[in-house]
Amino acid sequence: MPELPEVETICRGLAVHMEGRAVERLDLNRPDLRVPMPKGLRRKVEGRVVQRIARRAKYILMHLEGGGVIIVHLGMTGRMVVAASAAVAPPPDRHDHVVFTMAGGAVIRFNDARRFGLVDYADEAELAGHRLFFELGPEPLGNEFNGPVLEAALAGKASPIKAALLDQRVVAGLGNIYVSEALYWAGLSPRRIAATVAGARAERLANAVRDVLTRAIAAGGSSLRDYVQASGELGYFQQQWAVYGREGERCPGCDCSSIVKRIVQSGRSTFYCAKRQR
Repeated sequence: MPELPEVETICRGLAVHMEGRAVERLDLNRPDLRVPMPKGLRRKVEGRVVQRIARRAKYILMHLEGGGVIIVHLGMTGRMVVAASAAVAPPPDRHDHVVFTMAGGAVIRFNDARRFGLVDYADEAELAGHRLFFELGPEPLGNEFNGPVLEAALAGKASPIKAALLDQRVVAGLGNIYVSEALYWAGLSPRRIAATVAGARAERLANAVRDVLTRAIAAGGSSLRDYVQASGELGYFQQQWAVYGREGERCPGCDCSSIVKRIVQSGRSTFYCAKRQR
């Protein structure tokens, strides 16, 4: 599943073709994805200008003039396929479930082979209380996220820190790859009890989360399976992974002469250096 850096990169690519332009036509090629399409979506969207493309956690938000917001989640295999005009667009695919045709000619297709994604709609004034967002924690790249905030969110949690960081109520948008990477750079064991990450440890971890995500966005995200940027290009952050997917390789960030290990936590692979991370 695309994580925060991948979704942020896609949002930036969509903004080039959608911001400041009206949705001339919205084609809904099936009645549902993971959940049913919102009733009257075409009527609410067609003819309105996309004022801004934003992101909340792993969701794409298309803010329309007048206060409406289209909410898109890519799920496991969802992709936003962008063409500057219909003339250069690839042939239609049977998994093109939602198609935006923009003023000026750009065509944006939400393609989702497994249909685990979703499209929803909300009034902007009610967005924070929407069922998808009201329990989400702070954005890790926002000003509201720092060591003390993270420490407070982890207080009393007896779960391993790896599992706690994957809880979207603690911090929004983190997934398996970037949690493993952040814990490595913070020097914290993924087995460490979450409640013990306080003070300097929490500050170190918050800084590592921010740094890893920032570098991943700059690299266009990590390309796994079906993920590509909105431009169709691949992301390259996987070339900078310190530990994720590197089981058996030498630890790259110190002279500990250790190797990267892999364990399974809550059904997910975790990669770490046992000497560096305590």
